[in-house]
Amino acid sequence: MAKKKLYTIIDIETTGGASKYDKITEIGIVLSDGEKTLETYHSLVNPERSIPPYISNITGITDDMVKDAPKFFEIARDIVEITENAVFVAHNVRFDFGFIQTEFQKLGYHFNKKQLCTVKLSRKAFPGLKSYSLGNLIKHFDLEVNARHRALDDAVATTTIFHKILNTAAGSESINQIVNLGIKESKLPQGITIDDLDQLPKTAGVYYMRGESGSILYIGKSINIQKRVLQHFSKVTPKSTRFVQRVRQISFEETGTELIALLKESTEIKSMQPEFNKAQRTKSYPYFVHHFLDLSGYLRFEILKSNTKNKYGKQIIGFFKNTPSAKAKMAQVMTEYGLCQILCGLEQTEGACFQHKIKACNGACIQEESAEDYNSRAMKAIDEIKKILDKNMFILGDGRQEDEASLVLIEDGDYKGYGYIPKEDIKYGIEELKEAIHYEDQNIEANRIVFNFLEKNFPRTIEF
Repeated sequence: MAKKKLYTIIDIETTGGASKYDKITEIGIVLSDGEKTLETYHSLVNPERSIPPYISNITGITDDMVKDAPKFFEIARDIVEITENAVFVAHNVRFDFGFIQTEFQKLGYHFNKKQLCTVKLSRKAFPGLKSYSLGNLIKHFDLEVNARHRALDDAVATTTIFHKILNTAAGSESINQIVNLGIKESKLPQGITIDDLDQLPKTAGVYYMRGESGSILYIGKSINIQKRVLQHFSKVTPKSTRFVQRVRQISFEETGTELIALLKESTEIKSMQPEFNKAQRTKSYPYFVHHFLDLSGYLRFEILKSNTKNKYGKQIIGFFKNTPSAKAKMAQVMTEYGLCQILCGLEQTEGACFQHKIKACNGACIQEESAEDYNSRAMKAIDEIKKILDKNMFILGDGRQEDEASLVLIEDGDYKGYGYIPKEDIKYGIEELKEAIHYEDQNIEANRIVFNFLEKNFPRTIEF
């Protein structure tokens, strides 16, 4: 016999509407199997701050009532125990869940639950009502509530409404769809369950999909690991079926920021060569510049489209969004270092280039200048093209925990690596910050990732 799902229907009262600043003053919880109440829990909570008078007028909860009440950390274990293995249900679930999750985050605990919102479910189960506020639903169903805007009384009323929703076909179907994350468990590959997917974090990071032998089939990144992984399984196309049905295990690594996720994904794909990551994602930069020695010993530059055949064996020094941007960069270094237009791949003519005719080229195109002299300047141009990051800096971001910050190090024109440090240690010197960095091999594409990130964002940085 299938085990019944458990639901905890929860209501809280607070000092205001913003979980970042306001605090919980009361919590009421009803544990239900979907048909009957199994247990209830109630507690006032000391918010460790004053309750605004207008809030007290609404809830009836005053500073005197909560001054001797337990603080949140004192009832946290009770909440964990009663909500264990249960779906989190609330009327406007984002509000109640957001406050409770924030309180747990401050305690260093990751509180993550499947969630159901009785506002949204009521709209599907009882169409046509003028309002789906809790007060209106209580009135519509003629429910007796002793004290509105008190946590347990409102939780009990929400439970009655939730049970009514479950007794409607539309409501029951919606609940099953949401609880199962929009995925049919029968469609999941062997070894992967709905609970496995539910345990994935909703934070930034890199995820790894492994096959039968533990080999990595695919590496991806996202600012919400769970959401991205669910997309792989919820929208299976004939093209992707061969891939997802081979997945036997999903692992992940939280990174704190999207930038580090992008950098880690790039490095991991290069290192592990997963079967279904056909190529490193360079679609934003589909052209590249490479250099080579011609038969006469002169350094030449060429702009090519970025594909596997063209990239094979090339000494690539830069990727670009389009040919005009690549040509613009080549024109810049040509002028700056007195290079030849033909050897820079900007002109295709026999004999001397146009720059030589206006005395801006020393004649490498017709071998009037020695290869040694010309190449010494061309090598400087190569360094200039590679150097798309022109400042030494740390890019600061969120860490993997609340008390942690992330660091991305850019030095001498290159991405060097990333690391994590307690927020309170950011004040220390550059050398101390460098000690937190996990250094990586030079990676031209990583430089482009950082460059593109800085073009679109304005992160906090420390320059040196």
